[in-house]
Amino acid sequence: MDRNSITGIILIVLIFGFFTWWNQPSDEELAEQKRVRDSIALVEQQNAEAERQAKAAADLAEETKVVEEKDSATIAQEKSSRYGLLADAAEGEQSFVTLENDVMKLTLSNKGARVYSVELKEYKNYDESPVILMDGDKNRFGFKFTHSSRFFHTNDLYFTALPQTSSNKVDFVVNAAEGKLVFSYELPENSYMVDFNIATQNLGNVIATSNGSLDIDWDMEVPAQEKGVGFERRYSGIYYRFAEDDVDHISASGTKTEELRTKLKWVAFKDQFFSSVFISNDNFLSGNVKAVTPEDDNEPVIMDATAMVAVPFSGNDQHSFNFYFGPNDFKALKPYEDLGLRQLVYLGWSFLRYINLGVIEVFHFFERYISNYGLIILLLTVLIKLILFPFTYKSYVSTAKMKVLKPQIEEINKKIPKDKAMERQQATMALYRKAGVNPMGGCLPMLFQMPILFAMFQFFPASIELRGESFLWATDLSSYDAIISWTGDIPLITKFYGNHISLFTLLMAATNIVYTYINQEMTQSSQQMPGMKGMMYMMPVMFLVFFNNYAAGLSYYYFISTLITIGQTLLIRRFVDEKALLAKLKANQKKPSKKSSFQKRLEDMQKQQQMSARNRKK
Repeated sequence: MDRNSITGIILIVLIFGFFTWWNQPSDEELAEQKRVRDSIALVEQQNAEAERQAKAAADLAEETKVVEEKDSATIAQEKSSRYGLLADAAEGEQSFVTLENDVMKLTLSNKGARVYSVELKEYKNYDESPVILMDGDKNRFGFKFTHSSRFFHTNDLYFTALPQTSSNKVDFVVNAAEGKLVFSYELPENSYMVDFNIATQNLGNVIATSNGSLDIDWDMEVPAQEKGVGFERRYSGIYYRFAEDDVDHISASGTKTEELRTKLKWVAFKDQFFSSVFISNDNFLSGNVKAVTPEDDNEPVIMDATAMVAVPFSGNDQHSFNFYFGPNDFKALKPYEDLGLRQLVYLGWSFLRYINLGVIEVFHFFERYISNYGLIILLLTVLIKLILFPFTYKSYVSTAKMKVLKPQIEEINKKIPKDKAMERQQATMALYRKAGVNPMGGCLPMLFQMPILFAMFQFFPASIELRGESFLWATDLSSYDAIISWTGDIPLITKFYGNHISLFTLLMAATNIVYTYINQEMTQSSQQMPGMKGMMYMMPVMFLVFFNNYAAGLSYYYFISTLITIGQTLLIRRFVDEKALLAKLKANQKKPSKKSSFQKRLEDMQKQQQMSARNRKK
């Protein structure tokens, strides 16, 4: 290669190098080119990922469809194998049907075809909330049976609500092959009574029960409705009526059970003023009941009430029942007197109930003309005191006779030493006999008045008429009338007295102290047992504690009653001349007296006691 060629090549390389250097991109241009390349690569990557995910989703959907079709068949087969002919009713969604009239709103659930809730429209609680007798899953109702080697309970089955033929009636059905189970409800107009029927058709080979009967069990948490839960529990319990007998009950205190081995007409979960009653038109074969009271006194539940009753079962049966959801109101229960439902209004045992039946009639008579129940109680009290006035007068006169003879009794006590108590007693009795005084004369009239007092003790807490009625400072005559209340638990005080002070109870205790003082003036003597005077004043203090949580209407009645008695006593005192009375008794002492058979027997007993005492000394 010659020199010129080499020079040319060198020049070409230099020129190419120069142009290469001159045309190379700047750092900014390089960065922009890199960004563009990266963006293009990212878009291509995202498109590729989207295509992959779409393909994967399509593949998954296809696989899921195959699996679901396979699982649906498997699940259906498993349900059929597990639940048998009741597979369709074993699972479902809960829905509700409402029946309503002027006095009640009844909500029914397709799960168990049971009563889900009951609202009484005409009543409110102390806090103005509706009166709900039962609510939701706190109420369980139905019967157990066996099907396909498995235990079932109708409370857990999903019934089908048939189209309603009327607004106040509904049928729930469970179909099982050729058989079916139907629960029917009907709510008549303006009634607390619900018609309920259970029908079974061709189920003899489908469901199996023990002892050839349907054992219907009913479990409910009975909610508290009143201000004082503890007081409400005292008048609550499970009531039941035997088919050929009277009404009996177990109370809502602690845990109590009762086996009912004979036929029953009805069983009721009762609180102070309302009841839920299950009634059979053909009688239950037998049953048992159980009441469990919450340990916490402040728990807003009266009791957990359970009842089990049995009815015959053959597979093709029609059983007719009723539910009564309503007040323990003597007037409202009158149409059902032949069922014995009026005994849900507890008016005391034996003859006390008959006294209160008369009191109720008088009470309802006053209701026609007077709307204020405080005035009705006042008039009722005045009427009772007027009826009892002859006994009060006789009691006072008898006590006055013993009072005017007090100086002569003191003379006897001075003559006969204390260690000869029997001789003292004989001499005192001889004085009474000569004077014509019956030492029991002051007590016997009071014995006639005691049933009235006890009857009123049962009447007022059971009177739903007083519920929510106000008078003076008392906002509810059926509950306590607190003028002072406090929160927190004060040991012993809260447990036995409560967390409030009731004014009517204070007034009742005060009038009883005054009345006790007046009686002490009339009856005190040297023969009075030591400490007896103080014991007499303890009774009003006990009333103060005992009645603090009771109905204000009851305390108000006792307050007015004692106040009137004090007035009667002071009035009688103005008209009874003790000097003339003493003169009459002294005149009687001068007359020859004839011993009554009772006095003879008393003296014979005293002589026998004396002889026995002498023999023991020997």
